[in-house]
Amino acid sequence: MSKYSIAVIPGDGIGPEVVSATMPALDKLAQKYNIEFDFTDYPFGGDHYIATGEVLSDESMVALKKHDAIYLGAVGSPKVKPGILEKGILLKLRFEFDQYINLRPVKLYPGVETPIKGKTAEDLDYVVVRENTGGLYTGVGGGTMVGTTSEAVSQSMVYTYTQVERCLRFAFEVAKGRDRKKLCMIGKTNVLTHVFGLWERVYDQLKEEYPMVEASYMHVDAACMHMVTNPAQFDVMVTTNMFGDIITDLGAVTQGGMGMAASANINPEKLTPSMFEPVHGSAPDIAGQNKANPLATFMSAKMMLDFLGEKEAAADLDAAICAVSEAGFEGLGTDAIGQLVTDKL
Repeated sequence: MSKYSIAVIPGDGIGPEVVSATMPALDKLAQKYNIEFDFTDYPFGGDHYIATGEVLSDESMVALKKHDAIYLGAVGSPKVKPGILEKGILLKLRFEFDQYINLRPVKLYPGVETPIKGKTAEDLDYVVVRENTGGLYTGVGGGTMVGTTSEAVSQSMVYTYTQVERCLRFAFEVAKGRDRKKLCMIGKTNVLTHVFGLWERVYDQLKEEYPMVEASYMHVDAACMHMVTNPAQFDVMVTTNMFGDIITDLGAVTQGGMGMAASANINPEKLTPSMFEPVHGSAPDIAGQNKANPLATFMSAKMMLDFLGEKEAAADLDAAICAVSEAGFEGLGTDAIGQLVTDKL
């Protein structure tokens, strides 16, 4: 029997609802594939911060580090100033646990509508590998004479060779393991010459190590256009933190919206727990109304199972999600969709 310790952070808004909807399916998979999950709930989020003043303490980080994975619902509350929860929970976990890969599958499931005219599930099935611990989000910069007409601010995109090399190598490995074996690096080499000069040199080095991968490069603005006009050309896309944040949300819209978008924040060496979450946010306007689509959370659970090495269970869950999406779930509530997926296993 395989045993895994999972930290569960339901979080804010619809987070507790969509996480709860997936638990019966995970229990059923555990029985079917002889897996034991030890789930531990943590209260971190807006209400916890308001009540205690704690976002994510050092003691909490020590406790979380003991788990094999973190399963997250959503973070964000209109009662809390923007940035406090996002930086204090999401970014803190990514940076301190060195979850240096953000993995975002862009897959159009059967039966799900896309705003791209004439495209089907055969046209959208690629993965975005986003560097997750460097770049603009590290907050390098500052301001002077703040609040005056002479105020000056800066924020710098900083990357080390190690950060770039390990991200690109991970992406090449992902491409190597996929059927089409294609990789496209996304950047802006013609303008951001310092940062992408480094990315380009490392990319050129790794191309020699992975001759089985068909590697190419595309400017980020061109990539955004092709993600709409010709998404079938993409297999694995790899890029920086900031560009990755932007293009993955564009990808999410093309795959049917944020309710169909899953993600993983990964430490590939498993030295610290990786985190798996839907990317739709906390959606406070529909919280507690049984309206949220939990399929992105199921997809995140599927990614967690796959990362833990439970490939059969992951494939079974993905097949169940496909069956539900193909049959249609329009008009159904969170709990009903969750039950449908569980029934399909």
